Amino acid sequence: MRSPALGAIVGLVAAAGLLLILASVTSDGRRRSDARRGPLREMIRAAQIPHVTRVSVVGASAAAAMVTGVGALVITAVPMAALIAAVVAGCLPVALLRRRAAQRRQALRRCWPEAVDTLVSGVRAGLSLPEALGDLARNGPEPLRAACAVFSAEYRATGSFAAALDVLQERLADPVADRVVASLRIARDVGGTDLGLVLRTLSALLREDARTRGEIEARQSWTVSAARLAVAAPWLTLALLCTRPEAVRAYGSAAGALVLAIAAALSLVAYRAMIRIGRLPSEPRLVP
Repeated sequence: MRSPALGAIVGLVAAAGLLLILASVTSDGRRRSDARRGPLREMIRAAQIPHVTRVSVVGASAAAAMVTGVGALVITAVPMAALIAAVVAGCLPVALLRRRAAQRRQALRRCWPEAVDTLVSGVRAGLSLPEALGDLARNGPEPLRAACAVFSAEYRATGSFAAALDVLQERLADPVADRVVASLRIARDVGGTDLGLVLRTLSALLREDARTRGEIEARQSWTVSAARLAVAAPWLTLALLCTRPEAVRAYGSAAGALVLAIAAALSLVAYRAMIRIGRLPSEPRLVP
């Protein structure tokens, strides 16, 4: 029994490794196709993880599904339970990517008021708006420094404030950044004595928005935690039951597989419903 199982594990791990190697080799050739917008593409841009493409995410998902499915089959000897575990593991890379993107949006949301205050100080000190924005690469909040450095390099190369703002907006890929960039365009057009007023108003609005949204997210976090606990508890119980031979025989039958499939579908529907109830409405992107 153990020899075929071990051979299956070795074979699938080798296949997963070859898939990841193929993904890394072909990722450069698919950068042009990645330029087309899509949900996964937008998520990768928002997460800002270097060298991650749609191909590598799909490859990681397939590898995680294969390895987890084989491992679950060896441990539980229940094919349906192994299939469910493989599907869950295959979704983990996308879930981690989505979590990273959400964390980065929260970090940007918290640092934008400070960044706009720094812009106001720079304008008061006699800097032009492009110079003050480029100065954020050295003196601004840490999450914005790399993007502002790219803006500064683009502005020095082209001399176009609008083109440099487009590059900044593309680099940040964030709804709040889109609003800030649009406000900066207006502020540059207004200029004169109204520039400071526009920037101060923008800073106040961003600070109030971040405070309100933070309070709401803190209050609704219990809904997300409850949904995850409610979904995970039955399946942890199933994992414990699968250590008993009679449970393995019951769930290994056709009727047992049907019960597990229905339970998995109901768990998915219930989890998505609870997440949708507790989710805040997402802000639309202002794509240039």
